Amino acid sequence: MRRALRAVAVAACLPYIGLKAAWIAGSHLGIPEGSELREPGERTMMIAINALSVVMDAAVVVLALLLTRPWGRRVPAWLLTLPVWCACGLLAPIMTGFPAQLAAGALGFANTADQRADQGGARGEFLADWVFGVVYGGFIVQGLALGALFVLYARDRWGHLWRGRLADLPADGPSRPAQRLTAVAVAVLALLPAATHVLWAGGSTVGLGRAKAAERGSDFSIVEATFVLFALATATGVLMLAFRAGRRVRLGLPLALAWVGSGALACWGGWLTLAGLTAGKGDDRAPTGLMSLTYSVQMIVGLLVLVAGASFFSERAAPRRMV
Repeated sequence: MRRALRAVAVAACLPYIGLKAAWIAGSHLGIPEGSELREPGERTMMIAINALSVVMDAAVVVLALLLTRPWGRRVPAWLLTLPVWCACGLLAPIMTGFPAQLAAGALGFANTADQRADQGGARGEFLADWVFGVVYGGFIVQGLALGALFVLYARDRWGHLWRGRLADLPADGPSRPAQRLTAVAVAVLALLPAATHVLWAGGSTVGLGRAKAAERGSDFSIVEATFVLFALATATGVLMLAFRAGRRVRLGLPLALAWVGSGALACWGGWLTLAGLTAGKGDDRAPTGLMSLTYSVQMIVGLLVLVAGASFFSERAAPRRMV
C-alpha cells in the first residue's frame, strides 16, 4: 500500500511540474489571450515564481520517497516534520476550498468573472478553466497520498507520543503554565485573521486592495471562509491540549487540528506576503496595511504553535528521545 501511495503522490506532481516548466520555457499553454501573464513586464517575475513553485512541488516527490524508504527512518525528526508541516499547510486549504468552489458552481453560485461575462463585460481570464482543474486536482491527490504516507510513517516511528486520550496527559508539570499561556496567546492572536477573513467572506471590502476587491464572488468567499475554519481549528486544538478540554477525546484529534490549522495559517500567510512583495508601488495587487497585518499575524500564530508543538513532543519523548 505504501508503494502504491508513493506512486500516486509522485504521479500527481507531474502535470503541475510539466505545466510550470512549459511556462518557464516561454509556452502560453493554458494562458488565454489578454491575460496579464502574457504581458512582457511580467516575464521575469513569472519565471522566478514558477521556478520556486516547481522546487516546492518537487519536494513532495522527495518526501514521498523519504516516507517509504528505509533510509527515511534515519532522517532527523525536524528535517522531516518541518517540510511535511509546510506541505500540509499549503495543500489543506486547496483540498477543502476547491471542492467547495466546484459545488458552489454546480449549485449556480456565480463567480465575479462569470457575472461580468453574463453582463456582456470583458472576462479577462487569468488562466484557462482546465488549468485549475489539472493543478488543484493534482494538489488534492498529492495531499491525500502524502497525508496517508505521513500518518503511517508517524505511527510507526512516533506513535507512542500521540496515543491515548487527553485525560492521559499529566495534570501538572513544569511546562503546564507555559502551555496555557501559549494557548491563550494563540487563541487571542488568531482572532484577528479570523475576524478579517469573516468580513471578506461576507462580502466586505474593508481593508482589501483594489484587485482583491474586484475578485469578490463565490470562489473568493469560499477561500476566505476556509481560512476562518483553519484559524478556529488552530485555536481549538491548542486550547484543548493546554486545558485538557474534552478529557475523553483521543489525543490525535486536537493534535491534528493544531497541526493542519497552524500550517495553513503560517504557510499561506507567508505565501500571500511573498506574493504581495512582487507587486510594485501603485499596483492594484499590492496588499493594504490590513492585509499585510492579517498575513503577518497568521504567520506568528502558526510559528507559535510549531514551537509549542516541538516542546510538547520533546517533553513527552523524555527520557525516550525522539530520534
